Amino acid sequence: MMPAGLNPVPAAEVPSWDDLFAVDFGLAVWTLLTFVALLFVLARYAWKPLMGALDAREKSIQGDIDEAKRQRDEAEALIAEYREQLADGRRQAQALVAESREAAEELRKDLEAKAREESRVILANARREIERERDAAVDTVRREAVEVAMAAASRLLEERLDSDRDRKLVTDYIDDLAGSGGAWT
Repeated sequence: MMPAGLNPVPAAEVPSWDDLFAVDFGLAVWTLLTFVALLFVLARYAWKPLMGALDAREKSIQGDIDEAKRQRDEAEALIAEYREQLADGRRQAQALVAESREAAEELRKDLEAKAREESRVILANARREIERERDAAVDTVRREAVEVAMAAASRLLEERLDSDRDRKLVTDYIDDLAGSGGAWT
């Protein structure tokens, strides 16, 4: 039994499989007209904005790609510049080290030369001092020899030789001995 309110479909109106694949020319014309109208509407109102949006998107992507390439090239240039600066810094550091070594070597040579000069001056001063001390010692020995000779002569003569003239006489005699290569040189 059938529920109330439903009308049964007569058997003649039920489509068959053959009707499903049958060509209806009226329906095909209307479908074709609808499709062309839809294409016209889409071409006029939707296709251009869609293509414009796609073109804008394509240009945006291409711009991003170009910007990325530009930035990559810029980064490579900066890296190359950095490497060049690093190499230049290394060269400058090596030059500074070499210059410092040369300056240190020159300073060492200067200090050695100054030390030699000071040593020579000190040695010359020491020799002059020794010569002066030797001369002073010889003079002292001469004076004492004069005193001893005068004391000996005064004992021998039993008189005191104290005058300046007598001293001059003995000093001249000792100088004569020293000048002739005698015992006082």
